[in-house]
Amino acid sequence: MKILTFDVEDWFHILDNEGTQSPDLWDKFPSRAEGGLERILELLFNQNQKATFFILGWMAEKYPGLIKKIDRCGHHIASHSYAHQLVYQQSQSAFREDLYRSKIVLEELISKPITAYRAPGFSITDDTRWAFEQLVDLGFEIDCSVFPAARAHGGMPHFTAQSPCISYEFDSPLKFFPINSRAIGGVNFIYSGGGYFRIFPEWFLRRWFSSDPYVMTYFHPRDFDPDQPIIPGLGPIRKFKSYVGLGSALKKLETIVAENKFLSLDAADIEFEWSTAPQVKVR
Repeated sequence: MKILTFDVEDWFHILDNEGTQSPDLWDKFPSRAEGGLERILELLFNQNQKATFFILGWMAEKYPGLIKKIDRCGHHIASHSYAHQLVYQQSQSAFREDLYRSKIVLEELISKPITAYRAPGFSITDDTRWAFEQLVDLGFEIDCSVFPAARAHGGMPHFTAQSPCISYEFDSPLKFFPINSRAIGGVNFIYSGGGYFRIFPEWFLRRWFSSDPYVMTYFHPRDFDPDQPIIPGLGPIRKFKSYVGLGSALKKLETIVAENKFLSLDAADIEFEWSTAPQVKVR
């Protein structure tokens, strides 16, 4: 099962960077959202491919026409929070307020229930597992926030499931579609989105995408925009991760989508046999 998803945020929505962290600063940056999304939608149309778009509530308020277009094209809409803040830097009440706001904005815009979520930067950690209970309490059924490896913005390296799994610890079941990884020499590598996808050569990606039975992708419009400005204030390592491989990423994605069968998240949820899913404890 291979799942195609995009996190809809603008080029300046870089986490943990003082010059771009606050929503109060975002209006000073010129948007590149329309061009980035058009590239993605054209690719999907040409390959008759449906996908899930995890959308910031802030983006939905600023560019409602773009979000409605994604919905009209038959793609699945989910939440990527409202204000793109790291979960582990929020209190439970602040997280809940942000999550609720994103859900309401999106539901009012497309007149459909929003039941799936992905945290900004996969920033639900072992110390913020309370976020899962808040998701269930607000009517979410699917989480795609688990990054089963250590990373700059947290991750859950002790989360062992490498396929869809489910928790029955809450008032309603919570389904998980974690990011997949590939172990090489005892080290887990992520390759299915973001800078990881842009860094690895195409032949490498083609081999891994075709051979792994479960793949959860996570792309952004900025991943395919080689002309975007350089964000001020980034250190050399962060700048490299943010801008490496932008010129070749779209061609890589076209090849990968053409060679593999992908599903949107809502289609994968229907297709997957949840009665056989591994059960996990996340409280």
